Amino acid sequence: MKATLFGVGLVLVVWLAPAQMKKAPPSPDATATTSIGGKTIMIKYASPSVRGRQIFGDGGVVSHDPHYPVWRAGANDATALHTDAALEIGSLKVPAGDYTLFVDVADPDHWKFIINKRLGEWGLDYTAPEDLGSVPMKMSKPASTIEMLKYDLASTGGDKGKLTLSWENHVASVDFKVVK
Repeated sequence: MKATLFGVGLVLVVWLAPAQMKKAPPSPDATATTSIGGKTIMIKYASPSVRGRQIFGDGGVVSHDPHYPVWRAGANDATALHTDAALEIGSLKVPAGDYTLFVDVADPDHWKFIINKRLGEWGLDYTAPEDLGSVPMKMSKPASTIEMLKYDLASTGGDKGKLTLSWENHVASVDFKVVK
């Protein structure tokens, strides 16, 4: 009886051990969400890490994307925006719905936030004719390197909000407004 229990225990340990030793993916899935006026705005993305690499500029990781200087604004599947409400992002009018996000990083000090109507593609599939439009982003430098890419969506009062993208040595943001 003891030998049988020992055998069953050993099988369970061998079977469960690999699940416990799984590494986190190099670009884990992440979500940024806010609610303004009862309407949800959400970004789903994969969050890559710097891991000692140069990310932006000539020779940086992003410069190897096939549509550079347009960058997929995340990793893996395309970065997705869902909004329950119509938005004004800068001067761009965005109807309620689902979109794919890209960023033009040609000028390291003046990024452009791109909203694309094509859905469900891999992050490297960019089709410029499907752009709803683009708006300039406000740029700043973080106090220290930001290891993992991060999106933040925040209400800034009333019907207004702010979308912020932070990674490596860049912080880029756009203000938006929920249209009622």
